Amino acid sequence: KNTMTCSCVIKFIHLAIMSHYYFGIAYDQLYVHFPKEIKLWEEAPLRGRSIFLTQWCLILQALYFTICVLNDFVGSNEVNLKQKPFIRKLKDYMMAAFAFPVAMHVGVTFWTLMAIDRELVFPKSFDAFFPNWLNHVMHTNIMIFILLEMYLTFRQYPSRKSGLTGSLTFMLTYLVWQHIIKHYSGVWVYPVLDVLNLPQRIIFFSVSFVFSVSLYILGEKINNIMWKNQLKAITNSKSK
Repeated sequence: KNTMTCSCVIKFIHLAIMSHYYFGIAYDQLYVHFPKEIKLWEEAPLRGRSIFLTQWCLILQALYFTICVLNDFVGSNEVNLKQKPFIRKLKDYMMAAFAFPVAMHVGVTFWTLMAIDRELVFPKSFDAFFPNWLNHVMHTNIMIFILLEMYLTFRQYPSRKSGLTGSLTFMLTYLVWQHIIKHYSGVWVYPVLDVLNLPQRIIFFSVSFVFSVSLYILGEKINNIMWKNQLKAITNSKSK
């Protein structure tokens, strides 16, 4: 009975988080209108939102929790499965390589820059048309919910090489995208890049990549501590 209750609670939480992300995406697309003079933001895909790592992260979290919901109903959250269904393998890899490190990267970077100088990342003028609650959906809840997910369901991390390859490929893709936007528009996505010269930008991006690696390893460590007994049991069962 307790197992069934726990399973139902997990399903409800996953559905609620997934719905909350899709609502945030839909509200942003339908009701948030940037000033007309920022033409770059209207010409890029998703009404210009695709230029921001925040939007990439938001869509990533929505997709990840969609996979969580699918796994709840057609896969399995059991700890020691001899044959994992594909949806479970996908869920575990996505959490390790993308969902956790990108959510923490976006959240920590955003609030750190906000504390230093909000004009570098989210100018005060945005308050007139961008709701505060939506800002928290995009930059606060992503961290809270991914940490909650780390606690709720068990996963085995992939090999570090495999996980980091996926994580860094994601960040490299976004870095290339930033430079494509700069090439065609003449404008950097984030104002902070305007105040940096080339050597400083190289350092900024290098630190960003090192930070991504650190967050991947942090997620791996948290998972290994949180699910220590279960991981040990799996190792022991394999050695028999």
